[in-house]
Amino acid sequence: MPQISQLLEVYGSQFFWLLIVIGLIYFGIAKNMVPKISKTVDDRQKRITDDLAAAQGAQDKAEQIEADYRTSINDARADAVSSINEAKAKAAKKSEAAIKRADTTIGKKADEADAALKTAKAAALKEVETVAAEAAQAIVKTVSGGKVTATDAKKAVKAAF
Repeated sequence: MPQISQLLEVYGSQFFWLLIVIGLIYFGIAKNMVPKISKTVDDRQKRITDDLAAAQGAQDKAEQIEADYRTSINDARADAVSSINEAKAKAAKKSEAAIKRADTTIGKKADEADAALKTAKAAALKEVETVAAEAAQAIVKTVSGGKVTATDAKKAVKAAF
């Protein structure tokens, strides 16, 4: 075959030009495409890192808001318990005075003390519900940016109690 005999005569020049073309392609890719790809990968990694940092910041803020909410709820409950205890103490004092005065007024004074206790308890619970509703409104506004009406907040608090 004549092609094989020619191949031995021209393979050196073909190999030389093949190396030149491959070298040009290699340096063309290395100079033009690799930096663009590297920049895109770096930009994407930076965006992911920034998004993760923002998410962590939002989570920390939400945890702080929840801690503040729990603190305000616990304070409101403590105030309610204190009010109930004070009402009980007042009712107990009134009951003792009534017992000392006369046996006939014992029933009447006990009823008054119970009514005062129920009123104080109802007032304390209403105060807790009011504080909880306000706290819920503030939390929803802070966390989600939405607005909750006072009526909806009160309904949600009553459902929770």
